[in-house]
Amino acid sequence: MSLLEKLRSGGAEAPPAASSDKIKLIVGLGNPGTEYDGTRHNIGFELVDRLAAENDSKWSRERKFRAKVAKTENGTFLAKPLTYMNLSGNAVARLGRFYKLHPHQILVVYDDLDLPIGKIRFRKEGSSGGHNGIKSIIEFLSTKDFPRLKLGIGAADQNATVIGHVLGKFSPNEAEELEKVLAIAVDGVNCALSEGMDQAMNQFNRRA
Repeated sequence: MSLLEKLRSGGAEAPPAASSDKIKLIVGLGNPGTEYDGTRHNIGFELVDRLAAENDSKWSRERKFRAKVAKTENGTFLAKPLTYMNLSGNAVARLGRFYKLHPHQILVVYDDLDLPIGKIRFRKEGSSGGHNGIKSIIEFLSTKDFPRLKLGIGAADQNATVIGHVLGKFSPNEAEELEKVLAIAVDGVNCALSEGMDQAMNQFNRRA
């Protein structure tokens, strides 16, 4: 990515001084298009869809953000980038710039191969762990210091490629487990919004 592209997206500009540690934006990662619905890589989309439904929030396609955006009653924004996974940072940087958010006010939700299905992990910051969406966000925001929620999808078995695994759909048994996990994850996000990331980590990182 060129410097000019970063400047246009807002990724190279220093964020404004934060007025609050409160999370203002929740970004679910995934790939747009019906062919990706229900795939493991789109579990971040699934989570923010549930948050939107819980708040009776309506999605709108915002071309200037390259994302779908919804707003909850408490003023928190939800987003689903439409840039495909490996360019997720473009949409996140545009949203952060427009709403004048510091990176620590942006919670990113995504799939994690290193966690089994049934496990979730809140983190305040960290590396990409090889996840292309997180790698892009780190590049565009020029920092690793943004909170995230990892949703376990389990590792690929020995007969499957990583790409085939993440772009594959959950088995019936996995889908049943996923329903329970997403309900817990929604509670965890609501905890992070109301009580902060420390409390969410303490209460939900041990749960399955």
